[in-house]
This record gives sequence, C-alpha cells and structure tokens, in this order.
Amino acid sequence: MGNQLTIVYLLFFLRDIIKHGDPAFGVLMLTGIYAVMVMITAVIAGPWSDRVGKRKPFVIGSSATIAMAALIMAFFPVWPGALAGAAVLGIGFGAYLAVDFALLTQVLPKAADRGKDLGVINIASSLPQVIAPLLAFLALKFFGGYGTLFTTAAVIGLLGAVFVVKIKGVD
Repeated sequence: MGNQLTIVYLLFFLRDIIKHGDPAFGVLMLTGIYAVMVMITAVIAGPWSDRVGKRKPFVIGSSATIAMAALIMAFFPVWPGALAGAAVLGIGFGAYLAVDFALLTQVLPKAADRGKDLGVINIASSLPQVIAPLLAFLALKFFGGYGTLFTTAAVIGLLGAVFVVKIKGVD
C-alpha cells in the first residue's frame, strides 16, 4: 500500500507541486529510475536472503525503505527530491518483491491449504491497487494534500514493518 500510494498520483504531483515543465515525461523518468532500482535490488536481495537464511529483516528493511521514499517525497517536493524518492522507492520495493512471498510461503499453516492461502495472499497484494486511489483522493481533497498523501504512505509502510516483526516461526 505504501508503494502504491507513493506512485499513484505522480503525474499530478509533478504538475501541481513540482511544476515540472513536462510532467508526463517526468513520470516516465521517475518510473524508469524506479523500475531499474526494483530490478537491481530484487536480483540482489533474493539471493542474499537465501544465503543468510533470513526473510523478516529484509521485509522489515524494505518496508522501512518504502516509508523513507514517501517521506522524501513529502518533505522535499522538488525535482531532485522526486528523483531521490523514485530511486529509494525502487530499492525498497525491489527488496520487498524478492523476499516477501518467500516469507509468506514459509508461514502458510497447512500444505493441503496452500493453494487457497496463496489465493487469499494474491487478493491481499492486489487490494492496494484498488484502495490506494481512494485513500489518495481523501488525502488530496480533504486532509492536506500531497504531504499528507506521502506521509500516509510512510506510516503504512512502517506499520507493515511492525506487523512483520510479529510473525512467528520464521526469521
């Protein structure tokens, strides 16, 4: 959810707050940086997690990194801040993608129910794409604008990290 909230209104953020001369091209640049960082980090974090045999520290760290990216966007609403935020967000989300599902599969309760459980997990990971635009609308329209939007994304990212700490049975 933190990742989705951070990227969902980039075009309008660039147009309305940063006043980028070509916000559509700006979004292309930011998403390009983000995508490259996701790929690089995923390739590094997955094998690293396998090598050390731990998942939770990577998921906690990636959630905190996503939160940091949102705070960069909230408190440095200028083009260099957006560039830094996109890179940091890509780093966090790449690590998250590489390790989160490995963690999830390790805590599934019964082998016989794994298909059902993975279906529920798939729905849960798709929900942010549905809910983020509504939360973004509320933040932008009623609760203070982009600073609130990005701060909300950071809080959600940090809450995700806290909830992962509580998972038992996996390091």
